[in-house]
Amino acid sequence: MTTAERIEADPGTEPGASLPPLDLPAARTAGCPFDPAPGVERARREEPVTRATLWDGSSCWLVTRHQDVREVLGDPRFSADATRPGFPFLSAGGREIIGTNPTFLRMDDPQHARMRRMLTADFMVKKMEAMRPEVQRLTDDLLDRMTEGRTSADLVAEFALPLPSLVICLLLGVPYEEHEFFQGRSGILLSLRSTREEVRTAQDELLEYLVRLAESKRHRPDDAIISRLVARGELSSEEIATMGRLLLIAGHETTANMTALSTLALLRNPDQLARLRRDPSLIKGAVEELLRYLTIVHNGLPRVATEDVRIGGVTIRAGEGVVCTLNSANRDEDIFPGADGLDVGRDARRHVAFGFGVHQCLGQPLARVELQIALETLLRRLPDLRLDIPFEDVPFRHDMGIYGVHALPVAW
Repeated sequence: MTTAERIEADPGTEPGASLPPLDLPAARTAGCPFDPAPGVERARREEPVTRATLWDGSSCWLVTRHQDVREVLGDPRFSADATRPGFPFLSAGGREIIGTNPTFLRMDDPQHARMRRMLTADFMVKKMEAMRPEVQRLTDDLLDRMTEGRTSADLVAEFALPLPSLVICLLLGVPYEEHEFFQGRSGILLSLRSTREEVRTAQDELLEYLVRLAESKRHRPDDAIISRLVARGELSSEEIATMGRLLLIAGHETTANMTALSTLALLRNPDQLARLRRDPSLIKGAVEELLRYLTIVHNGLPRVATEDVRIGGVTIRAGEGVVCTLNSANRDEDIFPGADGLDVGRDARRHVAFGFGVHQCLGQPLARVELQIALETLLRRLPDLRLDIPFEDVPFRHDMGIYGVHALPVAW
């Protein structure tokens, strides 16, 4: 029986208002930068469905437990459509991106399903597994360049960011020579501090670039995703550009930050690092555990109720916004005993780091391949890898929608 069904059977009292509203976005703390924000953790323990206040003063519900998060994300009565009244935007920039040029992530079925199906074949597990030799070659080339005649580097700039950027450019058919342009724009789009004007400019520049690229594929087609979308003849160049923007940003920002943050987490847990080095066969499970433990989509997934729904003992009314905190759900002790610890031998496959339901991350097979290869190769080739600055000086991405580190100076 689901939480909602249990409450319907025995309504009891109506919780959801005893804690003061939590301000969103809620930053992780410098003391425990791998952990969810303390207020979010407290809410999960004491009041799993609670009130929160957004940056613009508007109110929404915060859902923090694993089971409740899965219920919301799996229930079509909670809409991902950002044009619906009450949709909870997590920043001014986010409102500008989502409100003016939404991707299929911010659509409901059947429109969402129609757009997503155009990309499903490109990210199937079998196809991503077939890319392993190419990803391994790129990984080795980057490490060759990073380590040649040197004993230190910024792991973000020289390894964690270039690898997924190279791969997603290859898949999309985007010239890698343009990576500084799209990485700069994506940084503005993902920053929680960007103004609406900054976001609008960055978005327009990126979309104009991708429209021109889509148009060029009409005359010079190739085997990459953008060219195949053009050849289908179902989408305009502007629609293809919007889809390409999503894949380009998500395809390098998420994996880059997971790679760097995972490396740092392992360096801070030397027992788990040693265990993984002793038994490299643990790498697939270790990646799932790192995804659970770190959960870089740290401010949650927004939804809006289309009708009254009971979740976790609380009635969420039609038109009310909901934010599902994935990082808190992944620290739920009822699902993952000892959840606040990193255990590379844990079976963490029930994590929701990629979301849940019909909007679950399309690119997760690619992310898994990249993370498995990047981490295994890095640990194998650099047995003396260590942090090259005090941990307290690591610049964490508290200001970004995708969590991680801005830089990671390491030595070997």
